[in-house]
Amino acid sequence: MQAGLQDRVIQTYEGCMYMDFAQSLLEERGYGDYVRLPIENLPLLWLAFLSDPSNSGKMHNNIKSRWAQGDQEVLDAMRQFGAFTDQAREALGRKDWKGLGEAMSANFALRRRVYGEATLGEANLKMIAVAEEAGLPVKFPGSGGAVVGMATTEEACAYCTYCTYCTYCTYCTYCTYLP
Repeated sequence: MQAGLQDRVIQTYEGCMYMDFAQSLLEERGYGDYVRLPIENLPLLWLAFLSDPSNSGKMHNNIKSRWAQGDQEVLDAMRQFGAFTDQAREALGRKDWKGLGEAMSANFALRRRVYGEATLGEANLKMIAVAEEAGLPVKFPGSGGAVVGMATTEEACAYCTYCTYCTYCTYCTYCTYLP
């Protein structure tokens, strides 16, 4: 399994973190800017995961080499992922669940376009489809094998529980804690 900066940051700090990996920060000091977000601002989140998750190396496919080669599509996508993070942080601060949901959904749509469905994998896409069918915002929290979504109502959460059970993955509500 490949572990990128995001993996290492959340494993170190735990909780709910905003991460800024601006190239200028990384070049200047060797790490990004990490800010703990207040967990009381979180909406009802849920997590669904596969018992046999995909391999992170496969999930990242050729993105690292495309980045190194200066592939404009990948460079633009990475900047846009950063913008989605900023949008989500602002939405969390305002408790703007519609804005947060839009950022989450747009994040996954861009990931699907840049990485391609073959790389994302059929089982991962099924978990996404279950949430989208229920009208719930959803995205990958990492490299694959799991999805994180936002429940807009308890009924939507119950529907998602049922559907994820039917697609052979595990579902649970998500509780963040402060370390």
